[in-house]
Amino acid sequence: MELVLAGLFVVAYAIYLFRIIHIARLLRTSYDTVFIKLALRSIIFGLFMIAWLGPSIGQSKKEIRSVGKDIMICIDLSRSMDASDVQPSRLEKVKYEMKRLAEAFSSDRIGLIIFSSEAFMQCPLTYDQNALQLFVETMSSGLVPTTGTDFGPPLKMALAKLKDQEGPSTQQKSKVIILISDGEDFGEDASDIIQEIDDQGIKLFTLGVGTQQGGQIMTAKGVKVDAKGDPVTTKLKPSSLKDLASKTNGEYFEINERKNEVTKLINTIGQLEGEVRDARMVDASANRYFYFLLAALVLLVVDVFISIRTVRI
Repeated sequence: MELVLAGLFVVAYAIYLFRIIHIARLLRTSYDTVFIKLALRSIIFGLFMIAWLGPSIGQSKKEIRSVGKDIMICIDLSRSMDASDVQPSRLEKVKYEMKRLAEAFSSDRIGLIIFSSEAFMQCPLTYDQNALQLFVETMSSGLVPTTGTDFGPPLKMALAKLKDQEGPSTQQKSKVIILISDGEDFGEDASDIIQEIDDQGIKLFTLGVGTQQGGQIMTAKGVKVDAKGDPVTTKLKPSSLKDLASKTNGEYFEINERKNEVTKLINTIGQLEGEVRDARMVDASANRYFYFLLAALVLLVVDVFISIRTVRI
């Protein structure tokens, strides 16, 4: 591109120069000024070309840092998550919102734990969005035991996995646990594990799914019934989830037919300071094109005041 422009300049100015000299000879006038203009305009053209190329002058070092968080997400897969008070079901709604969470934290490592009365590592901490999405899509209440819900095991597992990531530059404030459930906890008191999470400086955010009016639990055979044959109704119990979050300086959020606070959850976690994953020094140089551009503009003004006379008065 630069050679083409230079060629066009030479050809156009050669034609212009020939015409001026020819006219000056016919009129028997001096054409010395035209060579001054040629030299000046060649310099101007050269300066414009240099500015176009964006010259970098001087070498310097710049530190590039990669910053991120470790986020462990614990998802309740007990039978109550199949309730239909949130359409199409509590669990299906969670799976949909998980895609948003994963996309929002694509530069962070995300792990997935599923639980009911026991906890299972579904996906270890990873940057791989495709793998995470695959694990989310395969989630169902049939993957875990059907003996109730206990918050203790998933929180204990999440804490252990986050502590395993400790290193010289680790910042615990960059570690997050998200507990997603309808709040029905039939397990033992989780105060000890909550205290340890708080001591480690890890934030625990809870996301309640469902309504306080409740909904019926759908199974392959229809609506789930109790021993008397009456339909089982499961209700959102936000108090237990709020209590867990408050003890670690976290926050409680909610999903149901009336509100969806996933965006608020994303924004809150996004404001947390990340951990420096990697830091390296790279060569950096500043683009100094404006010096050449300014010089070309000054000479252009000078060129305006130098006239070529082809007619003698």
